[in-house]
Amino acid sequence: MSYIIKFIYGFVLPPGIFVLFLLIVGILLYRRETLIAKLLFITAFLLYGCTIPLTGKLLIQSLENRYTPPSQIKGDVILMLGGGATLDTPDFDGKGQLSGNGANRLLTVLRLYKRTGLPILLSSGQVFSDSGNESEIAKRELLSLGVPKSKIFLENKSKNTEENTEFSKQLLNKNGWHKPVLVTSAFHMERAVLDFKKNNIDVLPYPTDYQTSRKLPLYANQFTPSTNGLAFLAAKEYLGIFSLQF
Repeated sequence: MSYIIKFIYGFVLPPGIFVLFLLIVGILLYRRETLIAKLLFITAFLLYGCTIPLTGKLLIQSLENRYTPPSQIKGDVILMLGGGATLDTPDFDGKGQLSGNGANRLLTVLRLYKRTGLPILLSSGQVFSDSGNESEIAKRELLSLGVPKSKIFLENKSKNTEENTEFSKQLLNKNGWHKPVLVTSAFHMERAVLDFKKNNIDVLPYPTDYQTSRKLPLYANQFTPSTNGLAFLAAKEYLGIFSLQF
């Protein structure tokens, strides 16, 4: 029953209700305005296809499967890319918290540090006026989790992946690090690796923050329009990857 209710909700709330509206209008207009009706049907189909969870999961999974966490860590620094943060929300020992993507990356960094003892380079600044400085927040949280201050290095000015690479390279060269263990979300890893390669930096990819399971069973809610946004997230990554080919 709960699955049925969720399926119905998918067509009562946006974006499902827009798909339903386009279909109904298309049916009503079909005899009088066939061309317009067909355009409405096509639009409804495209909107439906872009907003069902299955589409987003398949697209994201194709990105997430390109790299797997290595069994052996052969690097000289752990390099984490930022993934979003709030500016002034309350935290245990200050203000501002990492978002879900950033927090998952930080958790992986902490575990890698405990396994290897490698220094940590945090790369990300304040992207928007209402978002926090991700590196500064991540540093505070790592310190509260027991990582020594001497092990944490900051690149806190970058606003995108391209700047992550450019500004991190300066600190890598300054400290004599040649093989960073790159930690970022699995869906973002392909684009990040290409950016670092473009700047002649050889990284060891360590993907984390997976958005999908390896197995994707089919059930009704996989075909219910949703606002999860995975398809659009994947599209952004594919566009970024495409742009790096030139």
